[in-house]
Amino acid sequence: MKTLTLLRHAKSGWNDPVTRDFDRPLNAKGKRAAALIGRWLRDEGFAFDHVVASPAVRVTETLVDVSGGYGATITPEWDRRVYLASAATLLDVVHALPDTAGSALLVGHNPGLEDLVLMLVPRSDDDPYRIAVEGKYPTATVAQMTFDVASWADVAAGGGRFVGFTRPRDLDPSLGPDSD
Repeated sequence: MKTLTLLRHAKSGWNDPVTRDFDRPLNAKGKRAAALIGRWLRDEGFAFDHVVASPAVRVTETLVDVSGGYGATITPEWDRRVYLASAATLLDVVHALPDTAGSALLVGHNPGLEDLVLMLVPRSDDDPYRIAVEGKYPTATVAQMTFDVASWADVAAGGGRFVGFTRPRDLDPSLGPDSD
């Protein structure tokens, strides 16, 4: 059994005068949401044997704030392939995870993360998590799936089962959608 947790980076700032998308930092709301998600991960007992993340600034800052809330440093393997990756590329990253890891965290971007979830979990009209993802995979949101496989290389389309889908606004309504 393998458990895959996906975390989309927290809300980034579009008003910052950076020249490259890669360098875009988090905004204040994103920092609050990331810390809250970190506390929630700790309180829910999440633990990861392996972490892979995009090296984009908004992802690195998300992990700093998540770690602060979590109470321990989450140290990823930085993988440039995760930056703005398609679901197919993200699945390649999953397939390359070490089989010694029973629980992995992948931190990246949309639409790739959302597309990966929709690829891995079978279509269902009565799965509330699947329905929520089909609506939107917001920033700083955690999706968790399990796979009845011994090797990450065997994770396949339709082979996942949702365990959870938690958005920052589920924990604090003030972190819901707005105009910032």
